[in-house]
Amino acid sequence: MRKSHPLRRVVLATAATVSGIVLLLSLKPASDPGAAQAAGAGAQAQEAAQGGAGAVVSGTMTGDAAQTQYGAVQVRITVVANKITKAEAVQAPKGGTSDQKTALAVPKLNADVVAKQSANVDTVSGATYTSEGYKKSLQSAIDKANASAGSGQGQGSGSAQASGPFTGDAVQTQYGAVQVRITVAGGKITKAEAVQAPKGGTSDQKTALSVPKLNQEAVAAGSADIDSVSGATYTSEGYKKSLQSALDKAKAGAGASSGSGSGSGSGNAGSGAAQAKTVTGAVAQTQYGPVQVRITVAGKKITKAEAVQAPKGGTSDQKTALSIPKLNQEAVAAGSADIDSVSGATYTSEGYKKSLQSALDQAGG
Repeated sequence: MRKSHPLRRVVLATAATVSGIVLLLSLKPASDPGAAQAAGAGAQAQEAAQGGAGAVVSGTMTGDAAQTQYGAVQVRITVVANKITKAEAVQAPKGGTSDQKTALAVPKLNADVVAKQSANVDTVSGATYTSEGYKKSLQSAIDKANASAGSGQGQGSGSAQASGPFTGDAVQTQYGAVQVRITVAGGKITKAEAVQAPKGGTSDQKTALSVPKLNQEAVAAGSADIDSVSGATYTSEGYKKSLQSALDKAKAGAGASSGSGSGSGSGNAGSGAAQAKTVTGAVAQTQYGPVQVRITVAGKKITKAEAVQAPKGGTSDQKTALSIPKLNQEAVAAGSADIDSVSGATYTSEGYKKSLQSALDQAGG
């Protein structure tokens, strides 16, 4: 039979097809593609929530307070070995119908976070504003976990220690706001103070009684696991929540400092260059409304300052328009919260400076 005979070509083509099928079967994946995709999606969600591959994150992270139409929402998550093991709302709308909505929504949201390991949680029907605020604050807490993980990658020693002042978030209590600032040196609390505490009427006596004891306890314990002062329960609970927030920021600062010194001097591009970062201060409540400041820092210098919240409505609009641009400019020029109050806008100015100091504490400056 000649090589060019049609029958020979058919036989050769059939043999080639069979060989190809055998080869494809031999290369079939060992695992089901759908299962692999689902597993990858779960890993990606967890990784996104907890700071990236290769970084082990454990600790408590408190998100920024998210203002809603009915009040502030603030979420704290507990992370153990890259998993969210607990979620809780340290602030939520209260009073009137808000009490019912908060009681309905928050437990569901907390459970959903632990189940989904991300901020992609479902809005609770009938509590839309609370749900949206919750998710915003939750995302902020996750971002802080990401920052802690990213800055700690490649650091096997675990010897990073935070140093400097750290101001916790303001915690609203039945009698007024409580906010704690700690000074940390060598990884230990060397000083604790309340920069805000309830005042007026009997609150003055309770604050004078409790805050010095709480300050002393914080330094002695080195944590927020301290006893409430008898007769000042609300102040004590607010103090401990704000103290925990300050400790969270100190932990994040320790991770960032360890990452900054991890270069081996091998000539990596940009290893000595200043990296800009944006930090949002805690909300400062004033007589006319909340003030919250965001700064951009590069090379330990404030390159931009802005108010993401400021009093509004009525004469507050004029005072805000008058004071905020001046305060922003002063913050950049001074590089600190030691700036002058704007005449005619004293409350806004004081709130601005408190939130600015909180942002600087987080930035490590």
